[in-house]
Amino acid sequence: MQRRVSVVVNSTAGAGSSPPSVEALRAKFLAVGLRAEIVQVQPGSDLLSFVRGVVETGASTVVACGGDGTVSAVASCLVGTDIVLGVLPMGTLNHFAKDLAIPLGEDAAIANIAAGRVLNVDVGEVNNRIFINNSSLGLYPDIVRERERRQRRLGYGKWRALFEASITAARRYPTLAVQIDLEGKTYERRTPFVFVGNNRYIMEGFEIGERRSLTEGKLALYVTQRTGRFGLLRLALLALFKRLDQARDFDSVCTRDFTVHTHHRFVQVATDGEVTKIETPLRYRIRPSALRVIVPAE
Repeated sequence: MQRRVSVVVNSTAGAGSSPPSVEALRAKFLAVGLRAEIVQVQPGSDLLSFVRGVVETGASTVVACGGDGTVSAVASCLVGTDIVLGVLPMGTLNHFAKDLAIPLGEDAAIANIAAGRVLNVDVGEVNNRIFINNSSLGLYPDIVRERERRQRRLGYGKWRALFEASITAARRYPTLAVQIDLEGKTYERRTPFVFVGNNRYIMEGFEIGERRSLTEGKLALYVTQRTGRFGLLRLALLALFKRLDQARDFDSVCTRDFTVHTHHRFVQVATDGEVTKIETPLRYRIRPSALRVIVPAE
């Protein structure tokens, strides 16, 4: 008997999501013994509402086809349920898939969905908003907003928009005064960014930005303080040469939960690359083993 899977395809990510290839994609699932019910999600549609509807039908496996944003949106509807998440990476970076060693090639990823094992992984949460990779405030949300503006208004491609947005944000160089309540103590910082990872990120060497585990049950908090543009460049160089522990203006800690206060009632927060306004204070916590994901068999 063929196993049924519900497949959510982001129609803006990858050639595999174009309308002529839907039948070919269905055939690839059938070839590994999976009966795929494929639905394309168009830009501007309510992806979350659709996935919630799939959940209500009693689906046992939901496959997210797209980048990290699509995977995060689908995952947020499955957290705390018995429904298993399959990942078919179609994005630009695919951090979540890479950190779980999920194959990036289409055929290999589909084979993994059929034959892989289920792993319970952690997710992060900020004010009831789920993230599978990371969340940040300060400089990065500013870059994302500027990148989206250039794509929308000027028609720029993603990489050109990102490059110019980074330069614009560096010129403005926004800083944020924050108070962080952590393990019974309060820390005050004025910082260009606060970065929160779902589990520990590698912050040094050529593996920077990767995670070796998503099952340690910890949030990783990274904060710089009182550093200007050249200070950030210095931190980047120290990280590259694995000497970040020498930096006095860089703090990192792993913890289960903490709270961020600012002087603003609302603050722009990036979660897995999506920027939204969230009311403060920001209450972060880890949700251990809250998401079931198909990963390669041991």
